[in-house]
Amino acid sequence: MRKFYYLYIFIFALMFGCEDVSQDKNIPNANLNDRAAPNLSWFKRAAMDIYMKYSVWSESRSGFVTMFAQDGQVVHSSAVGWADIESKKPMRIETQMRFASMTKPVTAIAALILVDEGKLQLNDHVASYIPSFGDLRVAVNENKNANGGFDTRAIEKPLLVKHLLMFSSGIGPGYSNSTDLYKHWMANGIRSHKSGGLAERVEKLSQLPLFEEPGSVWRYGSSADVLARVVEVASGQPFDMFLEERIFNPLGMINTRFLHAVSDHHALAQVYTQDPNGELILAPKRIDSGWNEGGSGLVSNALDYMRFALMIWNGGEYDGVRIIPKQMISDMTSPHIKGGVFARRDIEGLGWGLGIGVVVKEDATLPGTIGDIFWGGYYGTTFFVSPSTGLVGVILSQNEMSQYSGGYQTPIYAIQAIAVSGS
Repeated sequence: MRKFYYLYIFIFALMFGCEDVSQDKNIPNANLNDRAAPNLSWFKRAAMDIYMKYSVWSESRSGFVTMFAQDGQVVHSSAVGWADIESKKPMRIETQMRFASMTKPVTAIAALILVDEGKLQLNDHVASYIPSFGDLRVAVNENKNANGGFDTRAIEKPLLVKHLLMFSSGIGPGYSNSTDLYKHWMANGIRSHKSGGLAERVEKLSQLPLFEEPGSVWRYGSSADVLARVVEVASGQPFDMFLEERIFNPLGMINTRFLHAVSDHHALAQVYTQDPNGELILAPKRIDSGWNEGGSGLVSNALDYMRFALMIWNGGEYDGVRIIPKQMISDMTSPHIKGGVFARRDIEGLGWGLGIGVVVKEDATLPGTIGDIFWGGYYGTTFFVSPSTGLVGVILSQNEMSQYSGGYQTPIYAIQAIAVSGS
């Protein structure tokens, strides 16, 4: 009898546990068509709901926020679990959290705004904006020589702005073998310095040997941070001010800013990780920073980022405000890198546009259809835009991976897989 008692409790928790569900959270439609868009199927909504609630009930994750739009209209949103387990503060649709690498597509849009205005060109030399990048050298070998240094040579072709957007700049560290060069970048890269803003940190990067010739290989390094500095120089504004004035305010993203601008970090969802027993504990938050990054650092919520995602879905315009031309969105979301993105993580079928991932194979490792674009964040967040199906999704959690966390951010991609499935 006792086992049935626990079963009833479990079913009750799945049905009526801590949850915030809403169809309307003041997200204007991106499509001016008056016809109501179809909701996600009952099966998809139920499957996602059960999966999220079970993950919280089993204490593998603290909580989730999801939001989906179909044909430009938000059709489903849900919040499950806890923003703060200790204080029993529930996740809400509006809960703000760390978005980490979901900053990268925002940085790409910032650069493309300047390209549209003629203040920046894709084929411009980066050295035109950051002179020290005119003397870049590339490592001949990733291991140190007999003198304890690196054998290098001058780059054959200059580093261009488009290389930063394509993540083919040769700038490290990225995910790489643990060579001497990789260790050198980890010890001297953009996050290694205890002080300094974007300009100072990027300047120091120019003194490090590149991993590859610019334009040759996709690498998940600090390209977006260098691009953010280029945006600063080309616009004449600090990066955070540029984003606020040219992207966040026009799109109504009122809760989006850099972490260093958040006065009360307790207002954000807590970040958790797994201990050796698999139990949730507070995470060390290894990538928190106090400066304007191009590759990370934004705080936002599902409401705000859905506006950004719908702008991309709608060809650069949202709620009557055009951010960039439709053709630039097309260029951004086309696969300039045809494959090999995150190949070192055994990911297949993923290419790269201008600052964003693109699905290039139907049987890709990550869920989606050819032409879908998406990107995720270190703390367990992701978003996707599917031009072929009209589906847009924002899927959020706050979990920092440890060696005890299982597959890389598996829950958010499991939810995405359910959402994009054909049923």
